Amino acid sequence: MRKLSLLLVLCMVLVSAMGLTGCASYDFAETDTAVVSAEDALVMMASGNVVLVDMQDEDDYNKSHVENSVNIQRSDINVNEPFSNMIAPKETIEKVMGSRGISNDTMVIAYDNKNNMDASRLWWTLKVYGHDNVKVVSGGLTALEAAGAVCTDIVPVIAKAEFTAADKNEEYIATKADIEAQVNEPDANIMLIDTRSFEEFNAGTIPGSVNIEYLMNNHNDKTIKSPRDIQITYIEKGLEPEMTAVLYCKTSIRGAETFVALWNAGYRNIKLYDGAWLEWSSDEDAPSDVPADNSTPVNSNSQDNS
Repeated sequence: MRKLSLLLVLCMVLVSAMGLTGCASYDFAETDTAVVSAEDALVMMASGNVVLVDMQDEDDYNKSHVENSVNIQRSDINVNEPFSNMIAPKETIEKVMGSRGISNDTMVIAYDNKNNMDASRLWWTLKVYGHDNVKVVSGGLTALEAAGAVCTDIVPVIAKAEFTAADKNEEYIATKADIEAQVNEPDANIMLIDTRSFEEFNAGTIPGSVNIEYLMNNHNDKTIKSPRDIQITYIEKGLEPEMTAVLYCKTSIRGAETFVALWNAGYRNIKLYDGAWLEWSSDEDAPSDVPADNSTPVNSNSQDNS
């Protein structure tokens, strides 16, 4: 029995090593990471021209936030026309960033209390508008508190700054027309990834989509998995780094978290379908797959099902 157990362990180690070797043969980007640990974030905050952004809802922010962090809410950087949680226009982003003391030279470090979703959405939004100097704190507020961050309910006084956004970079955005083209004439080098829960996916999804729930990117403590772990997960699902990943969920808030996890892992050909399932399913003529016959209401096991 002891010999059998040792043999089983040896086999498991061998399989794991083979998987790591397989990933090493792919060409992933190794610079311009998107994620920072809470410990490193605290060190970075001590340097000049850094703004820590708290992405909690206003009530949560007013109860407790990391000292000197400024509050930007999801609603500040999104609009609800024509569909919920669409990226806000350039002028709105300029106004919001400037009012929070963020200039074009500012390093932005963002955190939230929702599985890295809202911090990731800010990261993606700033990326779209040409501001690359931004990081997401892995594990959010909980991780920062564990790392020794001082929290308070005192709202800091903010010195306004001037922020000039670049024109929207469509490279990181997929449109409904893009999705229709993929559905009608599937390209093997493009993967549609539905980042919603398995239950939501089974109730209806865009044809050809692969379901990889965004929570798969995180450890149980809500910290984002390492680049190697993310690479293994997505390669096993068939996403190689030279392929284009098109991500969506209900309104592409959860999709943004997957965008950040993939970017941090070295994927670079990534698009977020901003209209998401909400836009797609509102079109009566748009086809959908129903992997499971489920006519009952779906409740995601995510903290937020946007």
